[in-house]
Amino acid sequence: MKKVLIITYYWPPAGGPGVQRWLKFVKYLRNYGVEPVVYIPENPEYPIRDKSLQDEVPADIKIIRKKIFEPYSIAGIFSRKDTETFSSGIIKKEKDQSAIQKALLYIRGNYFIPDARKFWIKPSVKFLKEEIEKTQYDVIITTGPPHSLHLIGLKLQRLLGIKWIADFRDPWTQIGYHRKLKLTSSSRLKHEKLEQQVLNAADHILTTSFTTKNEFRSKTRQPVSVITNGFDLDININTTPSKKFRVSHIGSLLEGRNPENLWKALQQLLEENKAFNQQFELRLAGKTSESVLESIKTYKLSDYLVNDGYVSHTKALKLQQEAVVLLLLEIDSVETQGIIPGKVFEYLAAKKPILAIGPDRWDAGRIISETNSGQTFSYGQTHTIKEHIRELFQKWEAGEQLVHSSNIHRYHRKELTSRLAQVIKDL
Repeated sequence: MKKVLIITYYWPPAGGPGVQRWLKFVKYLRNYGVEPVVYIPENPEYPIRDKSLQDEVPADIKIIRKKIFEPYSIAGIFSRKDTETFSSGIIKKEKDQSAIQKALLYIRGNYFIPDARKFWIKPSVKFLKEEIEKTQYDVIITTGPPHSLHLIGLKLQRLLGIKWIADFRDPWTQIGYHRKLKLTSSSRLKHEKLEQQVLNAADHILTTSFTTKNEFRSKTRQPVSVITNGFDLDININTTPSKKFRVSHIGSLLEGRNPENLWKALQQLLEENKAFNQQFELRLAGKTSESVLESIKTYKLSDYLVNDGYVSHTKALKLQQEAVVLLLLEIDSVETQGIIPGKVFEYLAAKKPILAIGPDRWDAGRIISETNSGQTFSYGQTHTIKEHIRELFQKWEAGEQLVHSSNIHRYHRKELTSRLAQVIKDL
């Protein structure tokens, strides 16, 4: 049996989609002849916590911990709210940023390269060198962001010659918020140089999207594979279908994802269709920007809104099952074409129609289309969205099935773990 050391920052009780990818891989790797050991920080500053995920950690899995110095804990002395917001990936438009926010962004972008977890690199390399020599691992795996963890893998590979897989849950220099970090030209070059070193050294590179794979293949000759995130059907949830025509968005809804064309379409339907007016409900679960809530108010949707705020993963799955229509929203930009939100796969498993709004040539839209799980629209469309919702509502009133999805089994966590295990064994 192959033995792998998985180096990750996010692990239960951390919440959010980032932790679930490797939690699920660890859950199933033994089924495919791979023994995982997990290395995590002992005292991390997680912006979101979800204790329910701890129940899914295999009881007999070996977990190694080492303390980490977290600059965010110091920054929080000056502005706890801003620190938690940045750590969650929520960055306001520059015109709306306070002086403190601008200063924190500049410091984060130019003094913490590649990110604020850089201080974990050196102690981790020293600690893990001894661990690897003592335990004799076959492969190490680093997963980022934070991309500092890839530098741990890079240094261990150079010291020990061990096989190394670099897993990119998000892009590095091409991720949307990278431009908002107020990088100087020299800092930008440092990021690009570090990214290139990792891409050229890793024995195998994993991405979660097709767009990121294409980007990396233009930068390196090392093998690059797509293993997306997925869903886990083994979780049993007792739900009661909504009596309302409930349109739900599960997860963070940030300023850049504010679908004003959708709000406008819904407002028009409410004004034109009495039955829709009586049956419609908008449900949001997750951190929601004030600007989004203000838009909902502007389009007179507040009376139809149920805003749950952040909920546990178990609760999120329940809300997905109870929804009539599931919203998937992404920022409209070239940089986000390769972003496939983790929840899209749980949306597939819920077998509810997905109404997606995002950039042209969006990878998530490709998956929705290939599985016949919903419709994807651009931010420039209003009338077509309105007519699509009207059609779904009419079918719902008539008791008809709203979606006929197919081939979603390929995104089950077991199937994805099987593919990961093969990559490990081929090294």
